[in-house]
Order: sequence, then structure tokens, then C-alpha cells
Amino acid sequence: MSIKLIAFAVGLVIANSALAQPAQLEVNNPWARATPGKAENGAAYATIQSPTADRLVSASSPVAKKAELHTMSMQGMVMKMRPIDGLDIPAGQPVALKPGGEHIMLMGLNEPLHEGQSFPLTLDFEKAGPRTVTVTVEKAGAKGPDSAAAHH
Repeated sequence: MSIKLIAFAVGLVIANSALAQPAQLEVNNPWARATPGKAENGAAYATIQSPTADRLVSASSPVAKKAELHTMSMQGMVMKMRPIDGLDIPAGQPVALKPGGEHIMLMGLNEPLHEGQSFPLTLDFEKAGPRTVTVTVEKAGAKGPDSAAAHH
């Protein structure tokens, strides 16, 4: 095999792996759970992927007075939730904000979140800057976006 042919084949492999990566930071499947009538807080979730390392540093939404990045963990038999100052997004690896882990806490809701509604959420990244996405509200207790649709 000639050196040129090997170099061409290696170039194709590199080009294909580059095509598989998102061209820019992506926020996919943003969702939240419906909240009970008097609930003051809710949470939003999404999957974030970036071709280059980045860091989610803050969030905001007009549906709540304040949005914070939070993490949840079990310490013995106690579930602990605490704010975090940022969330690293490794290059090429999806990071899932999900129930029971990292999430965006929506504090001081203006009104309850109702199944079927949607609202804007702005995520601010160190490198990519602000990204506004539309969050879809799923039923209370949902485990992910469109979890009800998966059962039909």
C-alpha cells in the first residue's frame, strides 16, 4: 500500500469523526416536570454537548425569580441538594442534567408549571455564551422528555 493511500484513508477516518461531533454547543431535549399548585420551586433538565470543553456557569428564566445550578446526591439515607457554581462540559461528551443529579433549580415560580406548556430558559456558558432554549413541561413525576409518549 502506498503512503499516499494510507494518508488518504487516515484523512477520511479523521474527517468522519469530525463530522460526528456537533459543530457547536448543543442543548437537547430541555424539559421540566409539572409542579403542584402551591409549589414555589421547580427544576429543568437537558442534555448538553459541545465539540470543545466549556462550562455552564448560570441560568435564568422569566418563569422564576431565580434559577440556580444544583446537584443532588445521597449521603447515607439522606438526599442532599446543594447549589454549584458551574458545571464542566467535556469536549465531545454529552452531559445530562436529570432528576437525581445535576439540574437547574427554578426558585420562586411566578405560577405553577403545567403539563403541555413551554417556557424559555437561558443557559450561560463560559465560551459559548448565552443559549436560550424552549423547555417543555412534562407530567408531574416524568422521568424524561416525552416519557408519556414512549408508552403509547
